[in-house]
Amino acid sequence: MSAGLKLGEVVTTVPTVGFNVETVEYGNVRFGVWDVGGQDKLRKLWRHYLKGTDGLIFVVDSSDRERDETAQVELHKLLAEEELWEVALLVFANKQDLPGTLLPTELAEKLMLRRLWQRQWHGQ
Repeated sequence: MSAGLKLGEVVTTVPTVGFNVETVEYGNVRFGVWDVGGQDKLRKLWRHYLKGTDGLIFVVDSSDRERDETAQVELHKLLAEEELWEVALLVFANKQDLPGTLLPTELAEKLMLRRLWQRQWHGQ
């Protein structure tokens, strides 16, 4: 995802293993991006990357309906962390080009985003 932001185009990628750190410039805005993998063993480490976070992009494989509940639980655990209480949230429904994927609105429902009434969020 960060490669697409950096280059301004659609990029074919492989899942993140571990983490990647990049600086991205978009218009006149420059920001650091921590791309952290979502594998089970890496989720325990997520909290170590939260300090100084201004925004969170939570990428979900919208073609993997078997992991909807896992994504919902992990997202809400993350958002409960004190460092993220006031952080804006973008939920990115990845793999929308595949047949049978959840639409962003369906994914928002599965992730219970409407319960986040006190938080600024957007689904894409």
